[in-house]
Amino acid sequence: MTSATTRPAPSTRQGAAAEGVPVPRIDTSAPHSARVWDYWLGGRENYPVDREVGDLFAELLPGIVDAARHHRAFLTRAVGFMAGQAGIAQFLDIGTGLPTVDNTHEVAQRARRDARIVYVDNDPLVLVHAQALLTSSPAGATGYLDADVRNPEQILAQATTTLDFDRPVGLLLLNILHHITDDAQAHQIVTNLLGGLAAGSMVAIGWLTAAVDGQVMHQALDAWTGMGGDPIVARPPEELERFFGGLELLEPGVVSCSRWRPDPTPFGADPEVAQFCGVARKARP
Repeated sequence: MTSATTRPAPSTRQGAAAEGVPVPRIDTSAPHSARVWDYWLGGRENYPVDREVGDLFAELLPGIVDAARHHRAFLTRAVGFMAGQAGIAQFLDIGTGLPTVDNTHEVAQRARRDARIVYVDNDPLVLVHAQALLTSSPAGATGYLDADVRNPEQILAQATTTLDFDRPVGLLLLNILHHITDDAQAHQIVTNLLGGLAAGSMVAIGWLTAAVDGQVMHQALDAWTGMGGDPIVARPPEELERFFGGLELLEPGVVSCSRWRPDPTPFGADPEVAQFCGVARKARP
């Protein structure tokens, strides 16, 4: 995640995956977290090395595939709530990942046809597929920034091409902050991003935790790093609560993704999974 370029086209499309942008080289010899995640979600944008590592990781943590799917379902419910009940019409999705079922703009624009979304990622593979994210209802708009979460000021500045930061924004930080292994840096990123958002904005954060699987999670992440994956830190749920400091944390608070406002079912609550999450509102001064 280094720099971003935008290309205006009719009102619905802006992004770095434009004509004339060189296609980055994709390394298929090493596992890639976005492709492994895609594999767990049943996607097709993955290679044999990703499937091999994904299967090995799942042997260590049999619940990781369910965790990935519950985390994706949390995105759907959180965005649906923000766009529907909360009336938010703008979204900043940082750490987008590969396009899959129910991308943020699809969920948001089901509730609000005029919703505007900016996706942010710095992964060359996501850049290749960014055009799949740059669809929109005629009333709304989508954009893509090739940028790094470690540069929040850059993201906010360039997202103004699509978003109006004088109005509330739904900020999504899902499975991105656990790649920031320094706690102070991670907190500063969130602080700086929220500092640029209007009162009434909301933030959803989700990440891997060892609260469910204990030491096995840390062992699996060590193995993941040993297989060439980027370092990931599994912070506890109590640490996630700290990221919502100074905000209005919405019910049910910080919980397993499977238990954040789940859809009604006659079969009882889903078991906890190793992905925890929360949603909070930036209050008016």
